[in-house]
Amino acid sequence: MSKQSMNAAGGITRRGLFGRAGLAAIAGAAAVSLAGCGEGEQVAKAAVNPTTQRVTTPDWLGEAPEVNEDEIAETIDVDVVVVGCGTGGIPAIISAAEEGVRVLGIDQQAKVSNVREDIGAIDSALQKETEKEFPQFHIDKYEAMEDIVRYANGFVDYNLIKLWADESGAMVDWLTKICERNGDFRMWHEGSIGTDNGQARDRAWATGHSPEKLSDDKDLSFGVDLQHYAEELGAQFCFETSLVRCEQDYLGRVTGIICRDDREQTLIRVNAKKGVILATGGYVANNAMVEARQAWNNRLKINTAPGGSPTGDGIKAAMWCGADIDPIGCAVTFNRACCKPDETAGSDVKGKWWWFGEQPFLKVNLNGERFCNESGPYDYMLHSAFMQPDHTYVDIFDSDYVEQVRIMNEVGCCRLYPFDNGAPSNRGIEQMAADFENLEEAGYLMKADTIEELASKLNIPVDKTVESFNRYNEFARQGHDDDYNKEPYRLMELNHPPYYGIRTGCWFLCTLDGVRINTDMHAIREDGTQIDGLFMVGNDSGGFFSVSYPNLFTGLAVGRTMTFGRRAGKLAAQGK
Repeated sequence: MSKQSMNAAGGITRRGLFGRAGLAAIAGAAAVSLAGCGEGEQVAKAAVNPTTQRVTTPDWLGEAPEVNEDEIAETIDVDVVVVGCGTGGIPAIISAAEEGVRVLGIDQQAKVSNVREDIGAIDSALQKETEKEFPQFHIDKYEAMEDIVRYANGFVDYNLIKLWADESGAMVDWLTKICERNGDFRMWHEGSIGTDNGQARDRAWATGHSPEKLSDDKDLSFGVDLQHYAEELGAQFCFETSLVRCEQDYLGRVTGIICRDDREQTLIRVNAKKGVILATGGYVANNAMVEARQAWNNRLKINTAPGGSPTGDGIKAAMWCGADIDPIGCAVTFNRACCKPDETAGSDVKGKWWWFGEQPFLKVNLNGERFCNESGPYDYMLHSAFMQPDHTYVDIFDSDYVEQVRIMNEVGCCRLYPFDNGAPSNRGIEQMAADFENLEEAGYLMKADTIEELASKLNIPVDKTVESFNRYNEFARQGHDDDYNKEPYRLMELNHPPYYGIRTGCWFLCTLDGVRINTDMHAIREDGTQIDGLFMVGNDSGGFFSVSYPNLFTGLAVGRTMTFGRRAGKLAAQGK
């Protein structure tokens, strides 16, 4: 692809992709004959086994949009089309392109920007290297698999868990070679389990891997670098383009998509000879869908993470083709969002990042009462808060936080010190002072010389807060938490004024439930039969998480998404 055909966002210009010359270049072979959205849709529906038909249609799902053939402005022919160029879509695009087929990635955003780091995997070369020096970080994959199943209360497809355990290490090795090819990045294994010699209540797993940027190029990100590699392989991209629906032939096979050019407001048909891969990122920005499937997280929410604002387009498109969906909603929710002292979670407030919030200091409800063990997975803290007034709680800590955080020895993306093997953390403890100052000036973080004054500023009962504070400190002095059995090494006396406090709730990062899939990444119907030609990746796919996110497997969601994205791209390209 020539440089002249690239736009400022790093994608193909509309003229380059959808103009006649562009069509000739990308099409190559003759167009695949497709049924349209009228008669073809009716035939496809008739081909579905009647036993899989749903009695009712959820309000959030609605009916597949009708498309008038006269509205189709352009038709493009490729082998594989990937909808969504993020954490799952980019590996799918690359692995399909490596098979030598014509691949097109489309995305509603203006550029590739949301490829996440912290990549969870087992048995990567980097992890094995770490284990030579730190044998305590070794992971028995069968024990790990069982723990993931426990987090989900069994509402998972065990074969998908095993697939991640078997293939994730090779995926990271593959990704490492790609991102290190030009010397712009270095991949690290995040070597720590943060359990202080086994004293932690919940086991952590050293599964995380993250790229460290070495280049001085301000415009180069991990995602952009992966896009460049995909383009080197011949893949093409089109941005500011939204999915409308999938298309099926008379047998029910998905043969392509209808999408919308969001700038020109025209419809495009993309015929995909070998497969369609949906990787649109779940439905975190679809409030009605969240309310229907996991309303508790709307009650806990203070803010929603940016990054494309996925609205369930991929999930809905697959379900219109007859796909089944997970029975229970699930999400990644960070206890790292804050609101002001006169605000509460779930009340449509737009709070701030509170990166420090995961640190397991004293936490009390809005009655000033401690209510749980502050250690554990992110959403365990939030789920406990759901049972409290206004689903909101308060973090309280003191001026000795720098040393206390080091002793608390957190893991994953909330870790504020380098990992045991030297891998850098996402953010450092030295950045917290500036964060605190900014949040204090904005009216979120309160600071006081006494607990009485702090409670008053936080708008919570003074007497109860003081009682909870004193009881917590007494437990710290005696070395045992008589109320909630918090780990002794994380139970430290708060006696270094000034004291800090902030109202805390959920930063709603992403949804994790989706369309059920088999181990070949095909969407499946309620009876387990696969929908040929349709592959699901990342947060559009289900069967892997339920109820709670096991964040003590560092990067598990990203690792699952990238492992399965790589697999989907390869299988689609091979026509499997």
